[in-house]
Amino acid sequence: MIVVDTNVIGYLLLTSPHSREAEQVLLRDPHWVAPVLWRSEFRSVLSSYLRQQLLTLEDTLAIMDEATSLMLTREYEVASFQVLRLVADSQCSAYDCEFVALALSLGVPLVTGDRQIQQQFPHVAISLGDFAAGRGTENASQR
Repeated sequence: MIVVDTNVIGYLLLTSPHSREAEQVLLRDPHWVAPVLWRSEFRSVLSSYLRQQLLTLEDTLAIMDEATSLMLTREYEVASFQVLRLVADSQCSAYDCEFVALALSLGVPLVTGDRQIQQQFPHVAISLGDFAAGRGTENASQR
């Protein structure tokens, strides 16, 4: 099991330079989990694609359905005190700290494309590329 952030979900379901790495992450560990927040963040990403006319409304709805199916029963609520403690000790947003808090509470790595999260929380966060290649998981999974 791994926690993935919204970027990783997006890389898997939307064509990007990181799509292949996201596919490799899914092959390495298909049990992805995330805080419920991922839904709102992903809808925001899709709305950007929609407004830029990169995707149609029908496309965005289909992609959201696919993402929801992927994450079905794999969403967690995160306690506010955990998130706010992480915010107090870092420069990351509360949104980002939700993913970190979940990874810490489950004792699993957080796979992310966000460099700031990787820098602020190197004991739990691992880059998409490193996880896909099997590098660095020993540090990210130890608390």
